[in-house]
Amino acid sequence: MTGTAYELAQVNIARLKAPLDSPRLKDFVDGLDPVNADADAADGFVWRLQSEGGDATDIAVFGDSWLIINMSVWRNTDALTAFMYQGRHREMLARRREWFERVEEAMAALWWVPAGHRPTVAEAESRLLHLRTNGPTPYAFTLRTSFPPGGAEPLTGEVPEGLGCSV
Repeated sequence: MTGTAYELAQVNIARLKAPLDSPRLKDFVDGLDPVNADADAADGFVWRLQSEGGDATDIAVFGDSWLIINMSVWRNTDALTAFMYQGRHREMLARRREWFERVEEAMAALWWVPAGHRPTVAEAESRLLHLRTNGPTPYAFTLRTSFPPGGAEPLTGEVPEGLGCSV
């Protein structure tokens, strides 16, 4: 490593089972602001993607209106893990099958970014597609199979057809 400081970027997407304004998703939508406030206050939290509405539910991903995106930057994997599996976020995670379709492809990816970098949706889409195509690598990985920061280059090659978000 060249002395560059890194932070952990994460993206997760989900395919809605119903429109966000439907009764079926009311508990999810009602939980967004409190969970986002918990994230903002969490130890190791750096940044999260949001529109003027304060969350990212109206930000397009993969050109699919049934997909929603969550993207954030954390100090490291320990900080992200600590937030994910406690409190309100853990409660919402436990209920995800009520609100989101089960999808075969990877719906979450992690990667290291230079400290201060704020990833774009296009960058997140690229990392997800790379993970779906190549499995975990230093360029795009998972909490289960993570890599240390620095030196990640994408593997080259064609992205196979059908790596969208089919159910």
